[in-house]
Amino acid sequence: MSTQMQLDTALARNRITRALEAFRQVLYGAGAHEIVLYTVRLRADMENLFILITLGDLIGLPILPPYYSLRLLPYLVPQIASWKRRVLRERDILDADGLDLLA
Repeated sequence: MSTQMQLDTALARNRITRALEAFRQVLYGAGAHEIVLYTVRLRADMENLFILITLGDLIGLPILPPYYSLRLLPYLVPQIASWKRRVLRERDILDADGLDLLA
């Protein structure tokens, strides 16, 4: 009978931990998910702006003198291809912030 009791307590603990995990995920979705998405978008925008300022001459916007751009070039080389794709891609009018259906 003690093994059955141990199995029952283990099952109860498992159910309680799953319920607590589900509750934690609901709280995260209700409170923090939007903040996390906002910070990810903000970081991406800041990264795009930094690369635009330093390497804008790649797309025809010379903003920073070439000396400083060349000093930063070794750190930015891995990101250049994806940055050019992000900046030069065609966008729809609904791609702007706040115009999606989920907002």
